[in-house]
Amino acid sequence: MTRRHLPRLRHPDPCPGRLSLSRGLALATAVIVALVAGPPAMAQPAGGGVPVTTDPVQRGAVPIEVLANGIVASESVVTIRTRVDGQIERVHVTEGQLVRRGQPLFTLDARLNQAILAQQEAQLASNRAQQARTQADAQRYQSLRGESFASQQRFEQAQADALAAAANARATEALIQQTKLSIEFATITAEIDGRLGAIPLRAGNFVRQAEVTAITTLTQMDPVLVQFAIPERWLPEVRAAMYRDPPKVRVRAEGESDAPAEGTLVFVDSAVDITTGTILLKARFTNGDFRLWPGQYVQVRMIPRVQENAITVAGPAVQTGQTGRFVFVLAPDNTAQRRAVELVRVAGDRAVVTGELQPGEKVIVDGAQRVTEGTRAVERNAPQRVSSVQ
Repeated sequence: MTRRHLPRLRHPDPCPGRLSLSRGLALATAVIVALVAGPPAMAQPAGGGVPVTTDPVQRGAVPIEVLANGIVASESVVTIRTRVDGQIERVHVTEGQLVRRGQPLFTLDARLNQAILAQQEAQLASNRAQQARTQADAQRYQSLRGESFASQQRFEQAQADALAAAANARATEALIQQTKLSIEFATITAEIDGRLGAIPLRAGNFVRQAEVTAITTLTQMDPVLVQFAIPERWLPEVRAAMYRDPPKVRVRAEGESDAPAEGTLVFVDSAVDITTGTILLKARFTNGDFRLWPGQYVQVRMIPRVQENAITVAGPAVQTGQTGRFVFVLAPDNTAQRRAVELVRVAGDRAVVTGELQPGEKVIVDGAQRVTEGTRAVERNAPQRVSSVQ
């Protein structure tokens, strides 16, 4: 009998999810490997070099700048006090008002002094009459003495009486001048042009010369001074500038967007402060628009001189390495060349340097951290930057 081949039946897999689990594990392993390996390397841009931006080396006049913080101060602050006793009769001004020199501020009651003046003037008239009589007696006894009708003693007495009467008249005249001055002091006027402060005393208050209470203060606003301190290492530059021409000083209050106010250095202190190693300076500014206010903090920039033929590069182009500072120059063959430089100072967004740099050479500004000596670079300059050296 022929053996029949029956179809072979496949038994179902006891673990139907084995295949999908294996594929999931393989996929997860691939993802982990990709994350560990990091993102794929960035493809080189067209041109085969690192993209950088450059800025040309410049040679020219660059001002030497000394930066400091300063305080605006008034040249003159007058404390208004009374010079005579009396009651305030009238206040002619208001707090914070701008006044001119000689303008009346306060008027005191001067009736008592006016009465004393009238009494003294009457006394002066009596003294002058007495002086006239004694002078006439002296002249008469002088003629009688010549004719031997009067003694020498009587003549000398008449002369003494005439001199005493003249002295009494002069003393009364002096008292009258003093009283008139007291009446004049009863009207308190402004001694300088300036701005008034607070006025704590009003009409009706009694003030005395012996008291130290101030009626108000008067602060000069134009011109004003700005005082600031700089490190003593700048002293030779400042002294040399004062002999040539007083250096210009520019100040600006914090947060201001206007052009800085410009003044002139007028004072250099006679000694360096040994505790701080700084020296105090003062500059004078015209302040007709009252832009600067006494007591205000300002940022100070002083220019003792201008350095000619200075080499400058963009500030971010200067880097610091183990052997000192350097810049990368983009050569004509589009390779980066390292040049050692010495940073002299920073002026605005430019750095004044010394080294083997020529005007017009392109230093790498953005992208300098991604290049080394000989690296090929492609210039991708942004719109032309504006250098601001003030």
